[in-house]
Amino acid sequence: MRIGDARGLAAEWVREQGASGEGFVGAYLGGSTASMPEEAELPAGSDIDVFVVLEGEAAPPKLGKFIYGGALLEVTYLPWSELDSAEKVLGSYHLAGGFRNDRILADPSGRLGVIQRETARSFQDRFWVERRCRDALQRAKDGLSRAEPELPWHDRVTAWLFPTGVAAHVILTAALRNPTIRLRYLAARGVLEQYGLSGCYDELLQQLGSAKLRQARVEHHLAGLSRTFDAAAAAARTPFFFSSDITPEARPIAIQASLELIRSGNHREASFWIAATYARCRKILYADAPELLKPLAPDFDELMDDLGIRSQADLERRAQRTLAYLPRLEEIAATIMERNPDISG
Repeated sequence: MRIGDARGLAAEWVREQGASGEGFVGAYLGGSTASMPEEAELPAGSDIDVFVVLEGEAAPPKLGKFIYGGALLEVTYLPWSELDSAEKVLGSYHLAGGFRNDRILADPSGRLGVIQRETARSFQDRFWVERRCRDALQRAKDGLSRAEPELPWHDRVTAWLFPTGVAAHVILTAALRNPTIRLRYLAARGVLEQYGLSGCYDELLQQLGSAKLRQARVEHHLAGLSRTFDAAAAAARTPFFFSSDITPEARPIAIQASLELIRSGNHREASFWIAATYARCRKILYADAPELLKPLAPDFDELMDDLGIRSQADLERRAQRTLAYLPRLEEIAATIMERNPDISG
């Protein structure tokens, strides 16, 4: 499907369904496909990210992934209070990219348009790029500084994994790139290569633990994930914010797209989303099919063992190592900003 056609379906969904909700402010496109040309083909394993803005201080849980007219949409709700000024948006590394270009789908009051135009004008200013890099660094620091040993193992893995992965977002933010979720390491590698910093890449992968993983081994882990994924998708009853990622409809992204990454030589990069999806599947099983946790545990434990994570002590040691790496990461980001000709000021 062409990107333009998928965007048209997203706009149709907003008109027909999204705009009818109480307190609707507007909607816009974000994510990695927002900057792609209309004529491009929607990449395999990609969805169209739609952000629906609602009045107030809080928003309902994300609607998640679903098929609409043949396009895979992912709908997230945001409260207007998070983006009611250009300064808030410009300083947020995960919000600013959605307003860099005009991808507004609906804006009955005109408020989103005002924010978008102000954000676009200053998006490349060094002051705001540095602010967004600090925002990402702080998010990594906050997440890695929390230890909650009372949580189930899969939740502790998630609590370590995602702040660790924010390190890749720091690099992408410095390069004015979209902080993509699933492909963050692959995108960060491209940035480091572009700016003559390829030698820094293994440092980044070492935080995750995938620097020395071999292709066949990661494909073995994906086979294990596929078993757990199918069991979790079949058992799922309890709603989680990621529930729509663990469904038969989302399987092409979680499994097939990961296999394509692995077989194209990007197995070390694929390890992040394999681990994230594994932990989420384990959370579903913990809630809805606890009898399956033990028989499926060896597959998950094998992956974590290969990432160097076998215990709470390992999680804490790895978190401390990455916290110690953050000043070095800040230096790498500063070098990228210095060499980036698109940053002004």
